[in-house]
This record gives sequence, structure tokens and C-alpha cells, in this order.
Amino acid sequence: MAHAVVILAAGLGTRMKSRLPKVLHPLLGRPMLLYGVEAALATRPERVVVVLGHGREEVERALSGYPVEVAHQEAQLGTAHALSVAGPLLEGFPGPILVTQGDTPLLRPETLLRLLEPLKAGAGMALLTMELPDPTGYGRILRQGEEVLMSVEEKDASEEVRRIREVNAGAYAFDREVFRLLKEVRNENRSGEYYLPDLIALYRKEGRKVAAIRLEDPQEALGVNTRAQLAEVEAVLLGRLRRRWMEEGVRMILPETVYLEPTVELAPDVTLWPGVVLKGKTRVGEGCEVGAYAVLEDTVLEPGARVLPHTVAQGARLEAGADAGPFARLRPGAVLKEGAHVGNFVEVKNSVLHPGVKAGHLAYLGDAEVGAGANIGAGVITANYDGKRKHRTEIGEEAFVGSNAVLVAPVRVGRRALVGAGSVITHEVPDEALGIARARQRNIEGYRRRQEGRED
Repeated sequence: MAHAVVILAAGLGTRMKSRLPKVLHPLLGRPMLLYGVEAALATRPERVVVVLGHGREEVERALSGYPVEVAHQEAQLGTAHALSVAGPLLEGFPGPILVTQGDTPLLRPETLLRLLEPLKAGAGMALLTMELPDPTGYGRILRQGEEVLMSVEEKDASEEVRRIREVNAGAYAFDREVFRLLKEVRNENRSGEYYLPDLIALYRKEGRKVAAIRLEDPQEALGVNTRAQLAEVEAVLLGRLRRRWMEEGVRMILPETVYLEPTVELAPDVTLWPGVVLKGKTRVGEGCEVGAYAVLEDTVLEPGARVLPHTVAQGARLEAGADAGPFARLRPGAVLKEGAHVGNFVEVKNSVLHPGVKAGHLAYLGDAEVGAGANIGAGVITANYDGKRKHRTEIGEEAFVGSNAVLVAPVRVGRRALVGAGSVITHEVPDEALGIARARQRNIEGYRRRQEGRED
């Protein structure tokens, strides 16, 4: 059955207490609205219309690249008014039409498709319901047996109605008559708004059945109106992701402490220690280990690579057998080839460390090419920036750069060359040569006593 989807995403979200439009608040690194858009697209609709209001331009930017149309609700006068705004775009569409909310990001495509089933059997309208231990804040469903009579907003409900635990989950399916019937919806309620649930009575008045599809897992319909609810929904999404990857063979030690985003890819036999954060387009290969409290963003670990605790990597690549940390920082463009080692408090930026390179501690390697088997001593710095431009440093295979040396780029240290500790190198050190650039040591006997004006 060909269908369209309308996503209502015009709300201001005042309870979020934020300038950011509510539907753009991030969940696992992505705007909340995109979860609903992707769920809608997964139902294979003919059309998807997103109704926007507050922060329209920002939301439209977030939707770029998605095959959706946009309708603008100038004044937010309720859910029925929002759907009517989409009417001109869907004029002549034969229906049915699914309607979802931009702030319910956990709804699955399978659930949305279930709403279409009653319409195939002749119903005019279907709505999603759920039973909650505490239904506070939700519209209550009134039934007569299997027949749905109405959905009553909490602020308009009597005490007796408020005791009902079956509530409106906010997702609907309508036949093609919905836009005609929307013209009959009135705003005679405490909020002065036009509500979609009022269509129940209008469909029944025409002798059309209104069906309810009850959710087995109420978590799926959780809505976001506050920061606390945002955190609650994000926890559900995280739980789903963690379970998925553990089912695929990933080991998580204290999984409840691991944060990862939907764009992350993990292979079997990966081990994630407590507090790990994986963001963006990070890919972790088979057998890799990521130590406690490491943060990886847009980083690739090839099979067998290791990241030790408290390491931060952004836009980096570690090949098989390479390792970094603890407390290393790999910035964009850092590439550690097979077996390369970067130790504690080493920072690497836009540099390639070829196989077997060792930089054990306290070094900065920026805009550098470090040859296979080279050794970088403690405190070594590639001085790559002259105040205007960045320059490259080339360190040859099996070179040895002594502690606290400064290599002032552009400069080359040759193959198997040595740089003396504490040197400031401004010119090329040829292959197999020793470069030393420091003052000769001079000892002045008795200097301290003379300085203090004392004699033996």
C-alpha cells in the first residue's frame, strides 16, 4: 500500500530552555529529528513531508540530503493545525498518511507499518497507544470494548479519566479523507489548540472505524520535552547500540560506561574498557583493544592495533600492531604504520610514523615524515610553524633523535643519522652523520662561592 509520512517538527520546545530548536538537540551525535526521518524513510513511503516552525532555517540545513519536502507552520496552533499545513503538498495523494512527531526518535519502522494494517482492513484512522504505570502528561484513551471513543488531553481530563493508564503515543495513520475532516476540528479546549485526536470523533461520526495499535514496549514512544527526557532517550539508544555490537562479538567491560555513536563500526573480538568514547566515523578492526577512558573520533584502528588508557585520537589511523598511549594525543592526519609506538604525552599531528618508529614519551611530531625504525627521544619537538606557514620535517629510516632536540622545519635528518640530545637543528643532517648544535660545556670551579662572596 503506497503511503506518505508527515513528521510534525514545528514545536518551540520551551522546556528545553535552549536557543537550539528542540528537534535539533543531539542524540548520540545526531539531531533528534533525523532518527524520525530515517524511520519514516525505512517504511518506503511515496512522500515524506516535515512540518517546520521554530528555527526553520537551521532545521532545513539539518535535513539537506534527505528526500523530504518541507511545510512551514507560521503559528504553532496544535497538531491538527500542523497536519493541515502539510495538506497543500499532499493534495491529490490517495493515502494513507502516517503522522509522527519529530520529538519521538525511538519509534521503529516496523511499528509505523503496523499502523497501516487497520486501514488496509477498512478503518479510517488508526493510532498508537501504550499502557503506562504513570500516565502523567499524556492524553488518555477512552474505549468501549475494542472501539476507540476518544483521546482526552490531560489538562482537559476529569479525575476519573486521569486514572486511565492507556495513553496516546502520538503516532497516527489516516485515510485520504483526513484533510477534509481537519477543517471540522475545533479548538474548544483549555489550550485553544487544534488537536489530532479530535479526528476520532469525526471519523466515528461518519461511521468509520478508529483502531488502536498497542505498543508492547512503551519505551519506543518516549517523547522529548525536557533535558531529562533527552537523556532518558539517549540512554535507550545507547543500550540498543551496545547490545547490537555485543551480539556481533564485541567485548565491553562495564558496557554501561561505554559511549558510542551510530556511525561507529566495530569488528568481532574488539575489547572496549570502561569509559571509552567512540564518535563519528571511527572504525575499530578485529582484535583491537581500546583502553579505559580513551576517546576516538573519526579514527581508524586496523586489526590488532591498541589504544591505551586516556588517549585522545581525532582523524587518526593506526595500522596493525601499532599502539598509542597511555595519555597520547593523535590529531588529524596522524598515521601510525605497522608496529609504530607512541607513548605517554606524545602528540602527533599530520605526520606519518612508518613501521617500527618509537616515540616513547613527551614529544611533539607535527607535519613530519618519520622513517621506519627511527627512535624519537623524550622532549623532541618538530618546530613546524614560523608564525605564518607550516613546514615539514623529514626523519630518515633508523635515525636516532636524542632527548630535548628541536628540529626547526623545513629540515631533514638523514637515514641512520643521529641528533645529539639538546640540539637545535636548523640544517640538514646527512645520512649516517651526527648532528650536534649546542654550546660546548664549560665548568667554572668555585663559581657559587664567589657569587655568594665567600672564601674557603
